[in-house]
Formats: sequence, structure tokens, C-alpha cells
Amino acid sequence: MTETERTAAAPAAEVLAAFEAATGFMPVDEGLALYAAAVGAARDTNLPLLEVGSYCGRSTILLADAARQAGTLALTVDHHRGSEEQQPGWEYHDASLVDPEVGRMDTLPRFRRTLYAAGLEPYVVALVGRSPQVAAVWGAPLGLVFVDGGHTDEHATADYESWVPHLAADGLLVIHDVFPDPADGGQAPYRIYLRALAEGFAEVSAHGSLRVLRRG
Repeated sequence: MTETERTAAAPAAEVLAAFEAATGFMPVDEGLALYAAAVGAARDTNLPLLEVGSYCGRSTILLADAARQAGTLALTVDHHRGSEEQQPGWEYHDASLVDPEVGRMDTLPRFRRTLYAAGLEPYVVALVGRSPQVAAVWGAPLGLVFVDGGHTDEHATADYESWVPHLAADGLLVIHDVFPDPADGGQAPYRIYLRALAEGFAEVSAHGSLRVLRRG
């Protein structure tokens, strides 16, 4: 996608403000690239857009607004117990997201409040569970698959293998946190990105650590 096309697909000011206000880690420039990809995929396929790893709903806002415009839905897959790096004692742990009754992470209440505040709840179906289990009972094509779940090789590979078979022929695969240099971040997303290229995907765009791909 060219810069002109990306600019044309920029979110409305209120959507961008909601994204920036939401809890999460995606930078604004990468969010804009994700939004442009989602708008294009929703427009071209009119199929649901799926996100693996929604955390508190920051990136979900962008997918939901893209889905709203196209008259489709954004689907989110997350167990909402936090990924490895979000557990107590790790760098990205947020104690405010721990359920005091069970003593475990629970991002679902914050996720729901995020979408409610943005006015986008009607355009999102939250699938609460582990990615491979949800994918095993999913049977419909998808216009976009956005992989941003667990960052171990086990989880990134499982997300790729579970959801890419459901991607429509003209759909887009988007992978977040792709770092070719190990000094910049974990390598599991980079490895599934390389696998996608080896298996016939072509890179459409790269912005920061976000990669947008389409089957060649």
C-alpha cells in the first residue's frame, strides 16, 4: 500500500483518540498501518477480520472500525490471562489487570470497557479461549488474520498454523513484533514471518515491526 492509500485509509479523529487512550503497546504509526490493511481487506473481501491476541483492545479498536465501515465484524481471540511477558515479575506486568479474587491476570473487563468507550462493541465478537482450540472449531473464511498473541515459538507457530488455513485467497496476513535483529526483540514472530514468505506469501508493506503479507 502506498503512502497515499494509507493516508486515505486513516481513521477518524475520534477513533485514533480512542486507540491512543487505550491500554496497550502498539505504537501509533504501526496502528495506522494495521488500520490501512484492515480497511483494504474488509473492502476487498467483505469477510470478518480476525485478531489473535487482543489484550485490552487497543488494536481491536482499529479492526472494529474497519469492519464497521465494510459492514462486517472484527473477531478477537484471547484467553485474557495475559501472555508470558505479562505475568507477575515480568517486564510488561500490569498489577491493575490482576483479578483479586483468583489472583490471575484478567484483561477481559478492561477490553470490554475499551470497546464500549469507543462505541465499537456492536462490531466485535470476542472469542475467549486459547487460539488453537478456537481455530479447531472455526469453519469460515477470513479477510484478515492479525497475529499478535504469545511470543514464544510454541504459541506463535500454533497461531500461524491454526489460522492461516482459514485466510481467504485474497485476504491479508499481518504479523506484529517482527524483529530481524534479536537485540530489538523476541524472534518467534520473525520466524513465522520468514515461514510465511517461504510458503508463498509476499510482503505488501512493512512499518516498524508490523508486516502485511498476501499469498503470492
